Amino acid sequence: MTLTAADGKTVFGRLYRAEHPKATILLFHQAGSSKDEYRTIAPRLVAAGYSALAIDQRAGGTLFGPNESSAQYPRPAGYLEAVPDLQAAIDWATQQHVPVILWGSSYSAALVFPLGVRNAGKIAAILSFSPGEYFDDKQLVKRAAAQLSVPAYITGAANSDETTAAKSIADAMSSRLVTRYVPKHGVHGASTLIAVKDPQGAEDNWLPVLAFLRKVAP
Repeated sequence: MTLTAADGKTVFGRLYRAEHPKATILLFHQAGSSKDEYRTIAPRLVAAGYSALAIDQRAGGTLFGPNESSAQYPRPAGYLEAVPDLQAAIDWATQQHVPVILWGSSYSAALVFPLGVRNAGKIAAILSFSPGEYFDDKQLVKRAAAQLSVPAYITGAANSDETTAAKSIADAMSSRLVTRYVPKHGVHGASTLIAVKDPQGAEDNWLPVLAFLRKVAP
């Protein structure tokens, strides 16, 4: 499917539809990636009762497969330039009459915080895989996290840098809203749920994700 961003650009996506969805989960990819980052993840979400839309963002590439959105541009787009693409997905999802959940990987795991604040009242929760202060404003994500009014699941790879970055953002939130998971085995971004990317940890790392989803969209 395609969406149109506020600046008129086409956003390409793939919709995975559950028969009676508990929520729509918007799947945003990491740098250098595409909607195919979620080729194995989205079907498991559908099996759990959630529809999912994975989009190609203009800040992306061919890490998992072709990125049709970024292919429209003559130069690589910066992370913040992808915001209209994510917002287009949110605008579409809010018309589906089920709860909307934002899911980000790496740079998009950071963007879901300010987008969650901007779209207060429209979303039910966020999941953030390997967030960090990836932008020139090194307080942007923490500042947004402090204003977030919905539950958030925050995790990262099993290394000290990502654990520290995730903790810093989680600590900015109200403790009643945040679920932070530190994996025993985990890799960067949403790939921590992909068996071929994280053979030691993927199955274990799915368990708290599904538990969080059952809590925020039962």
